Amino acid sequence: MALYVIGAGMGRTGTYSLKLALEHLGFGPCHHMANVHANPEQKALWRAAGQGQLPTWDAAYAGYLSAVDWPTAHFWREVSDHYPHAKVILTVRDPEAWYDSMAQTIGHDGCCYQ
Repeated sequence: MALYVIGAGMGRTGTYSLKLALEHLGFGPCHHMANVHANPEQKALWRAAGQGQLPTWDAAYAGYLSAVDWPTAHFWREVSDHYPHAKVILTVRDPEAWYDSMAQTIGHDGCCYQ
């Protein structure tokens, strides 16, 4: 199975809304950071990727038709090279509003990708 849509936008730029929209339009399930948090195998896979051990993209996105948010946003170039027919969507947000949103949510408890 191949990805049809790849999100290049960082979290807090409307990626969860984009996930829901893509699923509503038939491009689901959509991989999102929420999936990583909920799955220990995904956590291990993406931690290794962050340390330079890139996954087999087909295995990383097995069962998904689209992917948005982190960690896809970090690897969007490599993922789009692997899925050259996929459309890439870049979500953006005013930088100050983005920072405020990050500080109040993901960065609020000093956390997050533990």
